Amino acid sequence: MATLVLSAVGTALGGPIGGSIGALIGNQIDRAIIGSPKREGPRLKELAVTTSSYGSPIPRHYGTMRAAGTIIWSTDLVETSDESGGKGRPSTTTFSYSVSLAVALASRPIRALGRIWADGNLLRGRGGDLKTGGELRIYTGHGDQPADPLIASAQGAACPAFRGLAYCVLEALQLADFGNRIPALTFEIVADDGEVTLAELVAPLDRPVEVEPALPGLGGFSDEGDALAATLATVDQLYPLACDAGGERLTIRSSETQPANPPLLPEAAVDFGDDGFGGQAGATVRRQADARDIPEGLRYYDPSRDYQAGLQRADGRARPGRSRVLEFPGALSAETARTLANAAAERAGWARELLAWRVAELDPTIVPGEVVRVPGHAGHWRIESWEWRERGVELELRRLPVVAARQPAADPGQSLPAPDLLATPTQLHAYELPWDGAAAGDARQVFAAVSSESSGWTGAALYAEQAGELVPIGSSGSVRSVMGRIVAAVPGSAALLLDRAGSLEVEVVSDDFELLDAAPEALANGANRALVGGEVLQFAQATSLGGAMWRLTGLLRGRGGTEAAAIAGHAADTPFVLLDSRPVRIDPAKLGTPSAQALAAIGLADPAPVVSAIANAGATLRPLPPVHPRVASAADGGRLLQWTRRSRGAWAWPDGVELPLNEQAEAYLVGLGDAEAPTLRWELGRSRLELSAAAWAQLAADHSGQTLWVRQVGSAAMSDPLLLTVIS
Repeated sequence: MATLVLSAVGTALGGPIGGSIGALIGNQIDRAIIGSPKREGPRLKELAVTTSSYGSPIPRHYGTMRAAGTIIWSTDLVETSDESGGKGRPSTTTFSYSVSLAVALASRPIRALGRIWADGNLLRGRGGDLKTGGELRIYTGHGDQPADPLIASAQGAACPAFRGLAYCVLEALQLADFGNRIPALTFEIVADDGEVTLAELVAPLDRPVEVEPALPGLGGFSDEGDALAATLATVDQLYPLACDAGGERLTIRSSETQPANPPLLPEAAVDFGDDGFGGQAGATVRRQADARDIPEGLRYYDPSRDYQAGLQRADGRARPGRSRVLEFPGALSAETARTLANAAAERAGWARELLAWRVAELDPTIVPGEVVRVPGHAGHWRIESWEWRERGVELELRRLPVVAARQPAADPGQSLPAPDLLATPTQLHAYELPWDGAAAGDARQVFAAVSSESSGWTGAALYAEQAGELVPIGSSGSVRSVMGRIVAAVPGSAALLLDRAGSLEVEVVSDDFELLDAAPEALANGANRALVGGEVLQFAQATSLGGAMWRLTGLLRGRGGTEAAAIAGHAADTPFVLLDSRPVRIDPAKLGTPSAQALAAIGLADPAPVVSAIANAGATLRPLPPVHPRVASAADGGRLLQWTRRSRGAWAWPDGVELPLNEQAEAYLVGLGDAEAPTLRWELGRSRLELSAAAWAQLAADHSGQTLWVRQVGSAAMSDPLLLTVIS
């Protein structure tokens, strides 16, 4: 704001030159009064994406971290086309793409690979399941890892095994969910078990190193290829280190721990020369007045927020003026990050007090990094450096915090993590329904009820089994059908009547499925239809028994011409499917010639195709069995057998309305004995059979006790038989 004001004033008073001078002065006042943000440490990569740049360093990861990786090999996009339509409908060709690529993860061995994000969404979950089509292979970077077979098939004998480099290969990764392009990938890399240790960070050194301090709370750390000194300097911001390069080995220890009774330095030595930094008295105290270098906050990677960058402020508040924020490429909890931020601010505040101290003789056990007490000065001091001179040893000392840093509660903040829903195996039940009159009556109505236990299931590709081969017929979509099995046997029941006493116990495939009640008006309009075996029924009430168990009551049995299945009843474990909009209707043209008798489904979690024979095959084209059998005796002793036909596809059967035949011609077959191989048969064109007295007497004499039945002959099949009478 000061820059804008002073710039305007300068322009008004002195023209363009005055405006430039005013802007310069305003900028200086801005810096002095308001300040500008100051960040220290490696910049956190909030928006890092997978790269493939030559010469870019491959980081070393420790603990568990999320990183982008570097693409080291890739194929071109592979195009696949799928044509749908035909048979009088427009033909549509859909193109999809896939790619295979290898991504370098770390330049040191890792233990495992966790989740993978693609464009911020989960590509691989905690359970190791891929959320889209493809195959993942992981190479941990050890010296005995083999070459990847896919890369070897493309590169031949020149294919490297990338030993010492942890990488993964995504083969045939489907790109439809990412706009048919390679998405930005990030990986949860599990390099080591437990917390990061300083010994792991200094392991690349080729000389003996004695390491004492632990790094409590540090769950992960990324070394982007800086020099080891720079890496240690980054760690030192939060975990203060003291290094001693004297002797035969390098010793690194924590400088945070203060001894209970540190040694006391001797009195300051007087020097009357002019070149001593302590003056004649041998001691000089300085205090830095500028508090702007005290770190105000800490940016870090927060595992509770999927390793997004988090910020914790010392004391939980921001000071006016320029802020100094530490950048730390490590994985920390919110509580640990705030404690470390408080400790860094506490150290920086006390460290503004410096002391120059000259001693005539120094204990050889006291070296730089040691904590000491100073005569006449309160608190503890750390020896930053020393210098041997002719008139004594001159020490640089820095004040240490008096008390330990506060450890208040902290909040990582809200985040919107990508949902991690486990993909479970596909369950499939294929079936054919009687014609409902809505579509063409000369084509099979085959459906695929496709479902799964988890809502993480993303659908399956559907196939028709033709001549031992699987022919693609489309996909199921991600909406799961409500299906399951009946728990106990269901006795037979009269059809077309509301059974108020009967019940049906059903176990559906998922706990999150819900069955609803339906009013009588809704039942009349076709609500709550379900397929149990070969019977179509409806239910009025659905009561949850807990989990995936339901009890269905108020049953309306034998719907759609399935009276025979209702009368026969059902055994336990008979399939149950809710006949709503979720089952997928299969295009009859895709069932092939001859028509397929089984369907298959393949989802992401299916190691092999899930195959289901089409239940109730032929139900669509099979006429409904006639009803209302009537036998009348003629005056001469003969018999008149009559029945009432029904119309395939006309389930409602309104009173007083003649139903359409829905067949090419009206025809019936009346038979004696076995319905599949009758002893005698009559082929008729109307719904009646007249037998003379002599014919009836002959039947009674030759076939007493056998049954007479009738079947309607349709254009493609015959109905189930209707019993007319028993010969006597």
